[in-house]
Amino acid sequence: MRLGIDLGGTKIAGIVLDEAGATRAEARVATPRGDYAGTLAAISGLVARLEAEAGAPCSVGIGMPGAVSARSGLVKNANSTWLNGRAFRADLAELLGRPVRVENDANCLAVSEAVDGAAKGAEVVWAIILGTGVGSGIALRGRALSGRDRIAGEWGHNPLPAPTDDERPGPPCYCGRSGCIETWLSGPGLAADHARRTGAAATGEAVIAAFRAGDPAARMSVAAYRDRLGRGLAHVVNILDPDVIVIGGGLSRVPELIDGLAEETAPHVFSDAFDTPIRPSLHGDASGVRGAAWLWNGDA
Repeated sequence: MRLGIDLGGTKIAGIVLDEAGATRAEARVATPRGDYAGTLAAISGLVARLEAEAGAPCSVGIGMPGAVSARSGLVKNANSTWLNGRAFRADLAELLGRPVRVENDANCLAVSEAVDGAAKGAEVVWAIILGTGVGSGIALRGRALSGRDRIAGEWGHNPLPAPTDDERPGPPCYCGRSGCIETWLSGPGLAADHARRTGAAATGEAVIAAFRAGDPAARMSVAAYRDRLGRGLAHVVNILDPDVIVIGGGLSRVPELIDGLAEETAPHVFSDAFDTPIRPSLHGDASGVRGAAWLWNGDA
C-alpha cells in the first residue's frame, strides 16, 4: 500500500491507498509552523498512526511546497520557510527508516489527477493551483516531471504574458520580482486588483459575492481575471501542448472564474484550433495527498 503526506503551511494531511486507489486510512494534524524538528516528528507520528490503522507497512511519498535541490539535496523555494536549506528528504528517511519520495505539491496534484482523477489516462497533464498562491505541476504518463533543477511547472513566478500598459510593471511579488502571474491570479491578487480598480478593500470572496449580485466593478474585476488567466494558460499551452489542463486550489471552486476558459485562452494559442479540456480537479483538496501516495505508482 501507498502512504501519502501533504505538508501544508497550516496542516499535514495523510492518506493510505490500496492497489486499486481506495482509501484505507486518513488523518491530519496541525503543522508545527516554524519548527523543523517538530515538523519531522509530526510527519513521523502521522505515518505511524496511518500504518497502524491500515494494518500494513507502506511506501511513503511527500508533497510539499518548494522542491529538493538536485544539486545540494536541500529544500529550496518553500514558502514554509523553516524548511528551506534543510536536508528534509534525508532527515525524514533516516527518521522513518526507509526511503521516501518528495515532490512539489503541485506536481502531486498533477499525478493524482493523471492517475485516477479529472485527467485519468491522459499522457501529458498540466495541473495548476489557484489559491492563496499560484503554482503548477506536470505529469507525464502518470509520473511527475520534476525537471533538471526541480522547478518544472513553476508557472506562478513567471511574468504575466502580453501585459497591457496598465499592467506594467505589475504588483510586487514576495520573490523579489514584479508582475508575477501569482500577483494577478491568486485569491489575494484578485482582491488587490479589485481594490486598485475601486479604491475599496475587499477579500476575493467578497469580490465574487459582489459579482453575483451584479456589481459593475466586480464584473470588471472578474472579466480582467479571466482575461489574464486565459493569457497565462495559452503561454504554457504553446510550449507544453498538454492533453488535459486541470485546475485545483480554492479558486477552482468558483465557476465564474474558470468555466468556459477556452474562449479567453484560444485567441492566444498558436494553433488553428484550441480544444484542450480545462477541468476542475476531481479529488479537490485531497488531490495533493493522493498524488503524494501515487509517487510510488507501479514500483512500491
